[in-house]
Amino acid sequence: MEPPRDQGLLRSDSIPEVGEDAAATVGMAETLSEEEQDELRKELAKVEEEIQTLSQVLAAKEKHLAEIKRKLGINSLQELKQNITKSWQDVTSTTAYKKTSETLSQASQKASAAFSSVGSVITKKFEDVRNSPTFKSFEEKVENLKSKVGGRQPAGGDFGEVLNSAANASATETIAEQTQEETH
Repeated sequence: MEPPRDQGLLRSDSIPEVGEDAAATVGMAETLSEEEQDELRKELAKVEEEIQTLSQVLAAKEKHLAEIKRKLGINSLQELKQNITKSWQDVTSTTAYKKTSETLSQASQKASAAFSSVGSVITKKFEDVRNSPTFKSFEEKVENLKSKVGGRQPAGGDFGEVLNSAANASATETIAEQTQEETH
C-alpha cells in the first residue's frame, strides 16, 4: 500500500539542516522516485511563489500603515511613548510589582515613624541641654558679657535675644563699612 501523496510538507522524513553532510542529502534525493521529486519541485515552486506574494502584501500593508500614521500625525517618538506607557502598565499589573510596591510602602511607613521618633528624641535632648546647669551658666556669662559690652539693655534677656542682637550688630557694622567705602 502506497502512502497518500497529498501529505506534502507533513511527511515524517527529516529535512537536512544547512551544513549537514552533502552525501546524506544526495542519498535522500536518490531514495525518492522521479514522480516524488517532480511533485516536491512543484510544491517548492508553489511555496516560494506564496512567500513572494506574502512579502509583497506585507510591504504594501507596511506602506499603507506608514501613510495612515503620517495622516494622523503619529511619529516615532509618540509610538515610543505609547510603547513605554503600555510596558509600564504591564509591569505595574504584575503580582511581583504589586508585592514589591506593598513591601516598599510598608518599609517607607516604618522609616517615617523611625525618623519621627528620632526627631522627637533630638528635640528632647536639645531641651535637656538647654535646661542643664552648664548651659544656664554659659547663658548667664554671655548675658553678663553683653551687658558689659553693650550697656544698652539690662541683663536678663534670654539666649535667643543675645544671638539676635549680636547678629544685628554685625549686620550694622557691615552696612557702615560699605557706606564708608562708597563715600571714599
